Amino acid sequence: APESLMQALEDLDYLAALDNDGNLSEFGIIMSEFPLDPQLSKSILASCEFECVDEMLTIAAMLTAPSCFSRAPPGTEEIALTCWRKFSHPAGDHFTLINVFNAFKEAGGGSTKQCNNEKWCRDYFLSCSALRMAETIKAELVEIMRRLELPISEPAFGSEENILSIKKSLLSGYFMHIARDVDGSGNYLMLTHRQVAQLHPFSSYYNTRRIPEWVLFHEFSIAEDNSIRVVSEISPDLFVELAPQYYFTNLPPSESKDMLQELINHVSPVSTMKEEQK
Repeated sequence: APESLMQALEDLDYLAALDNDGNLSEFGIIMSEFPLDPQLSKSILASCEFECVDEMLTIAAMLTAPSCFSRAPPGTEEIALTCWRKFSHPAGDHFTLINVFNAFKEAGGGSTKQCNNEKWCRDYFLSCSALRMAETIKAELVEIMRRLELPISEPAFGSEENILSIKKSLLSGYFMHIARDVDGSGNYLMLTHRQVAQLHPFSSYYNTRRIPEWVLFHEFSIAEDNSIRVVSEISPDLFVELAPQYYFTNLPPSESKDMLQELINHVSPVSTMKEEQK
């Protein structure tokens, strides 16, 4: 549909993947080398700047592979949730995926311990085939990084600095996927579509007391009861820092936009000028 095509071009423009003539920019050409969604490619390239490449490649692989969470047989749903909570990370689902991937590797993923690995996955209600595919995808992404001579920083997952760097990398690509809990009960209004969505049942925030106000989500699904999937908490200050100003000005009016505008107004003119130059 023409509307979908125009929306896709607009998204690429927001990601700085197009030049003024509508052709791929130099940045866009590098992004196109990755067999991923443009937002994910942009996040990986941003991770080179924020020095969290290994973690971002893990997230990209886990998001590209099928979901690692298996559907629990009837009557075992609570047991499955208890197992999955062992991998939960307070910063959100993207970080939980890193925990799952690292635990799978430690359990012998991709090695000769295939039988033990499959049993480990069954015990934790995880998909062994999905996690093996994530391993393969990450290895392919590493090869692309090396071919393009892009830096791959050493793993540093767990430190506060690393977590902030991952959030910055994600926001660099997914600033169009931001939602805010408008009533404190998990009803998230997306900034772009102004549609209300709920957390996906596989989210680590689902059925917990702590529901973050501002979140970055990987995707929105109408088919699954208007849910946002793979959700992590972000601060509005971080959004204001990393989202392009021309994207922000095109957002539809909302209370959330007014709150963000107040934050922007507090930014000094010097900082604004530096951002425009950047």
